[in-house]
Amino acid sequence: MSDSGGAPGSWYGQLGVFVATCAWVGYAPVAPGTFGSLAGLVVYAGLRAVGSLVAELAMIAVLLAVGIWSSSVAERHFGHTDPGHVVIDEVVGMLVTLALMPVGPGGVVAAFFVFRVLDIVKPWPARRLERLQGGLGIMADDVMAGLYGNLIVRGLLLAAPGWMG
Repeated sequence: MSDSGGAPGSWYGQLGVFVATCAWVGYAPVAPGTFGSLAGLVVYAGLRAVGSLVAELAMIAVLLAVGIWSSSVAERHFGHTDPGHVVIDEVVGMLVTLALMPVGPGGVVAAFFVFRVLDIVKPWPARRLERLQGGLGIMADDVMAGLYGNLIVRGLLLAAPGWMG
């Protein structure tokens, strides 16, 4: 019998949970989504150090695909939908918020807070996307929040370029 279903305790299931929780960042005792968003900033900093827009977009695509898979595995592991320990969605949402964005430290901080608010409030259609099955639903609402966040941060850049850039 194969472990490919991500059964709790299988190596495949353990790998999926490890990835979905971003190396157990999602086990933070309080505000795991906030810690997941901070993990997203660490990934963002690494990508910006590389300095390739192609690498940035490729990382978002890869993490989105891996996030859909690992979040689905984690749902089976934890036994309920959208478990709080899953934070790979916040990592991807944070990367989408900052995608192709010419921001400095002030802009990164603003983007962090904008994304966190949007991730909590879930403006339309994010809450509806959250109802999609499995890992797709877990990831889709944060991608939507990230897209809204990207637009808001772009507006802030126009309004306050010296502070945000």
